[in-house]
Amino acid sequence: MKSVEIIGFKRANLGKTEAKRLREESMVPCVLYGGTEQVHFHAPMILFRDLLYTPEVATVKLNVEGTEYNAIVQAAQFHPVNEVLLHVDFLELREDKEVKFEVPVRFVGVSPGVLAGGKLVTKLRKLKVKALPANLPDFIDVDISDLELGRSVKVNRIQPANYVILTNPASPVATVAIPRALKQQQNER
Repeated sequence: MKSVEIIGFKRANLGKTEAKRLREESMVPCVLYGGTEQVHFHAPMILFRDLLYTPEVATVKLNVEGTEYNAIVQAAQFHPVNEVLLHVDFLELREDKEVKFEVPVRFVGVSPGVLAGGKLVTKLRKLKVKALPANLPDFIDVDISDLELGRSVKVNRIQPANYVILTNPASPVATVAIPRALKQQQNER
């Protein structure tokens, strides 16, 4: 799995006023959970570009004033209007403790339904999984090579390896939609 390094600085003051001042300086207030104690810190906003604004998942190598932690992003808050990054929560990784993580889906194969004129509609871009940090996959392969027109591939058809899929097994991951033109041709027959 890809790893992104984030360099942070401990926060002396907590609260709204201090967080607002940090954001004005292009810094993001952050918290690291899951260890022996919570670590409150801030990091430059630009460092989050390769972590949050990409479809790929990554672990984070946090360096907070010389102390290093391995972590994952637990949650990120964005401004509702201008979408500026407001706050990031990290979860410290421990080799012996399972974590819940959202992993992107990657489609493999060619669907006969798409070849016949259908459109592949992605219903889920990520699946929630639970695994030890060493077993977290970069992505989950979903085979669509037997997907016909009007059919779906559901979560329960995916075979997990060294991880457990927590997403509802009955949820469709992708569907081959039948375009209107093809529906009319089928109705005319």
